[in-house]
Amino acid sequence: MNTFTDIFMGLLEQVCGSRGVGREEIILALFGLGMILLAGYVISLIGIWKVFTKAGQPGWAVLIPIYNFIVLLRIAGLPWYWVFTPLVAIIPILGWIACLVWVVWVHHRISTRFGQGGGFTIGLTLLSPIFWLILGFGSSKYNGEQPAQA
Repeated sequence: MNTFTDIFMGLLEQVCGSRGVGREEIILALFGLGMILLAGYVISLIGIWKVFTKAGQPGWAVLIPIYNFIVLLRIAGLPWYWVFTPLVAIIPILGWIACLVWVVWVHHRISTRFGQGGGFTIGLTLLSPIFWLILGFGSSKYNGEQPAQA
């Protein structure tokens, strides 16, 4: 019976042999990618913690998987049951597009509640770790009410 490690090493051997790249180089590249992703996660965690505290929510909530999403929706001014909306992503293609649109919409609601505009929403969506830090440690104040539309 093959274990996951045996299967992974077999695939790695096929890739390494066909491209002339050593196994060590691929493992090192995967490790480097993992470290970059981990750094992005930690930076986002710190920024979102500060955003939570700015909005009057407990910062530690960012550490609890589903509860942090409920708190994020609360900050965006949405009811808790919107936590199930990303499940639409199980629908191929259209569900993924709908989920992406929904994420941008939630980011826009959060950024407008902190007095930011559409450009900040794009940044929050595309460069999340950096823009969570800007939102958390910047001078913007949380406004619980949606700003009046002109």
